[in-house]
Amino acid sequence: MTDMTTDTMRAEPASRTKSGPPMREYYVYFAIIFAATLPLTILTWVLSAARRMELPERGPIKAAWSQARIITPRIFSA
Repeated sequence: MTDMTTDTMRAEPASRTKSGPPMREYYVYFAIIFAATLPLTILTWVLSAARRMELPERGPIKAAWSQARIITPRIFSA
């Protein structure tokens, strides 16, 4: 016979409290950092394309996105 009085499975998840910073704040910082790194990555992309006479593998937007993905979590972990 099964004991049905202590049901551990719930249909709805319990309300969780957020322990980290709000996601909106993260996205604002991400956008600011992305906008700040974009001109520099465009410049370095153009210079490396002119030096090598071929287009680099990563475009300037992808490089700026990558830098913003690296820098933003470091701000929040500090």
